Amino acid sequence: MAEMLPAWVTNGTAEGTEPEGDAIRMLNTLQTNASYLEQVKRERGDPQAQLEAMQGFLERSGLKVEDLDRLNIIHVTGTKGKGSACAFTECILRNYGLKTGFYSSPHLVQVRERIRINGQPISKDLFNKYFWLVYNRLEETKDPAHASMPAYFRFLTIMAFHVFLEEKVDLAVVEVGIGGTYDCTNIIRTPVVCGVSSLGIDHTSILGDTMEKIAWQKGGIFKPGVPAFTVAQPERPLEVLRERAQERKCPLYLCPELDDFEEGCQALELGLAGAHQRSNAALALQLARTWLQRRGCQGLGELKEVPPSTELLGGPVPLAPAFRLTDAMIQGLRDTEWLGRTQVLSRGPVTWYLDGAHTTSSIQACVRWFRQAALSQDKPHDGSEVRVLLFNATGDRDTAALLKLLVPCHFDYAVFCPNFTEVSVANNADQQNFNVTLENALTRCLENQRTWTRLLEEKAGQDPWLPSPLRVGGLLQPAPARGSLLLVPPAPRPLNSPALVFPCLAQALRWVAQGRDPQLAAPTASGAHPHPAASSGAVLLREAAAVRVLVTGSLHLVGGALRLLEPTLSQ
Repeated sequence: MAEMLPAWVTNGTAEGTEPEGDAIRMLNTLQTNASYLEQVKRERGDPQAQLEAMQGFLERSGLKVEDLDRLNIIHVTGTKGKGSACAFTECILRNYGLKTGFYSSPHLVQVRERIRINGQPISKDLFNKYFWLVYNRLEETKDPAHASMPAYFRFLTIMAFHVFLEEKVDLAVVEVGIGGTYDCTNIIRTPVVCGVSSLGIDHTSILGDTMEKIAWQKGGIFKPGVPAFTVAQPERPLEVLRERAQERKCPLYLCPELDDFEEGCQALELGLAGAHQRSNAALALQLARTWLQRRGCQGLGELKEVPPSTELLGGPVPLAPAFRLTDAMIQGLRDTEWLGRTQVLSRGPVTWYLDGAHTTSSIQACVRWFRQAALSQDKPHDGSEVRVLLFNATGDRDTAALLKLLVPCHFDYAVFCPNFTEVSVANNADQQNFNVTLENALTRCLENQRTWTRLLEEKAGQDPWLPSPLRVGGLLQPAPARGSLLLVPPAPRPLNSPALVFPCLAQALRWVAQGRDPQLAAPTASGAHPHPAASSGAVLLREAAAVRVLVTGSLHLVGGALRLLEPTLSQ
């Protein structure tokens, strides 16, 4: 049976006359992240078939794989920090006066963020134009042998290539989606340079459950004769990267520490906070300099001698030399912005700390950053500071392991909610996800609430001064006033219970801010959380001299929070 499409699709033109919201809603029908991951799992036994399918989609859209050679691509993978490393790299090269393209994922607020030119998301008009250009070409080339449309991420990857070629960028920084070997960005044949950021455990059902298996996947982006750089890695994964580079005839180098660039000059200022960003900046410097060198550009920065003490003694991967930084490099590192990563929003008494960390090692880095950032602030004279954790996690991640790492931050309240900004997201195409139901998401939040309570009980056994909350289940009950869902823990519960669940981000943020953030309405009496801890906590939050809120566990959660806290990002 033929697929029935709305009239605005069947009558559409490639010129982009259809409303942008319609383009995004049609894009959403091509599956979002969760079902894309399922598709990758099904197909991963035959990576060549995947790349051939991607090549087929690209050709049906009007491009050949060799056309991508003209984009002068910097291809970057890794588990943690690959987006930040890309952002640093793009900003450095933009400071050289080059026209940059940047493809990344996921988006935080609007899908247009994934495709950037000169650091800015493409305009609504450009998004509309290229979406329909690609969509209609794929529709027109359907036949019994090629009946399918590419999934969400594959479609956007193809669309990004069209944008960058048509808009004539000087280079494109391309962030791998998941892994490397099987990733649809890996149809790139001849990048100018490749990078591998810090490795960790994530997406285990696709990439494997050990660091060595994950390193093997990441090394799949190495290409013959194309230099590649990586940061300090554990010994065995680094050995796997070296083996992958050898079998692919790819020269692989280890990046020197950022300290090596600061010798004899003042400390570098990074636009992204947190000690963990230093390795991402070090990777970006090597990627940018190598790109400039291989493209015959001037003003590279003179190489320094590598001090003997920093040589890899008997190590498998040679150390790249440090070099004197140019003004463009220094300025690029300083100017880099990357939403939702170690980001601070100060709103009078309420300070929001946003970080999309979602692996154990990135949560560890997030905790170090948050504790340093929150402790560096002046303490209120009367000492009334309230710390709140706002958390959610998605996919197959070990939530208990992530939450355990957050306990030492001594939060007064932990708030759990799904990534939905409102209980109904029907009017928000950028945040639609057809693969996650509200009921599933709330069940996950209740599990997180129970886990947090259990972790505090265990800690209370070690710390006699800490109040010990009772174990809790959760009941899903309709609130008669509004018919929306509220999560009501069972009655036998102490008033100092620190864990609350809300059905959506808007309600969670309003409760935390209590009308003290000008971007958020005060919580309404009719929508009050029924749990006693919510009302007693509301009083504390209203009266505290300082409220410090860490939002973490999911980039999608951080994106939803930014949509509400910074409405201009949605325009």
